[in-house]
Formats: sequence, structure tokens, C-alpha cells
Amino acid sequence: MCNSIIYCVDVINTDDILPSLEDQGVHQLYPKGPNIDFKKELRSLNRELQLHILELADILVEKPSQYARRLEDISLVFKNLHHLLNSLRPHQARATLIHILELQIQRRKQVVEDIKRRREEARRLLKESIGTLEDTDASFVLK
Repeated sequence: MCNSIIYCVDVINTDDILPSLEDQGVHQLYPKGPNIDFKKELRSLNRELQLHILELADILVEKPSQYARRLEDISLVFKNLHHLLNSLRPHQARATLIHILELQIQRRKQVVEDIKRRREEARRLLKESIGTLEDTDASFVLK
């Protein structure tokens, strides 16, 4: 059982399950290493993809027989984009789990506050009832 949010999140195994692009026989277009700026690299690959698509359009108009090389380049960029996005999945799962746990904590705190509020209201009503009963008992004794 998890004692804290951080512990629960750290229990999740995020070992490298995703094979590298090189293991798949694909050239990696973005830098290797643990400190990848995903946003920057995704933007860069997106721009490169746009450029290759424009070049493909030009080649299809001017030299239709040479389109295969551009398709290979586009495929390589797509594979790199796909791999980079898939490598973000553990981070996404961790962030989602943290968000869900924080929402659960918030809901439970609200429920506890609601229970405390109702308990105080019940105590107040009991005190009023006891006071009313004592007043009626005192009035019977005086009669």
C-alpha cells in the first residue's frame, strides 16, 4: 500500500521498455541522452517534415520518377516523431497519476470537512434538544 503520492508514483516501473531507433535499424534525427528537450526536438522534426513534404510536392511536379527518396525521408521523420512521442508516455502516465491522486485527496478532504460540518450541526441540535428538554422538565417540576 502506498503511504504518499510520491512513493506511489516512484513505484511505477519506467525502465526502457521502448527499443531505441538504432535497435530498430532507423537513423535517429534528434540527440541521444537523458536530457532531451522534447518540445524543441518535436518542433524541429515537425519543421523538417513540412520541408520534406514541400520538396515532395515540387519533385512530383518537376521529376515524378524521383519521389521515392522524398518518401523515405518523410518516413524517417515520421518514425523519429513517433519514437520521440512514445518516449514521453511514461512521463504522461506519471503526470496523469499524480493529477488523479491529487483530485482524490481534494475530494476526500472535502468529504471530511462535510462530515465535520454535519457533526457540529448535530451537536448543536443535540444541545438545543437537551436544553429544550431541561426547560420542559423544569416547568413540570414547578407545576
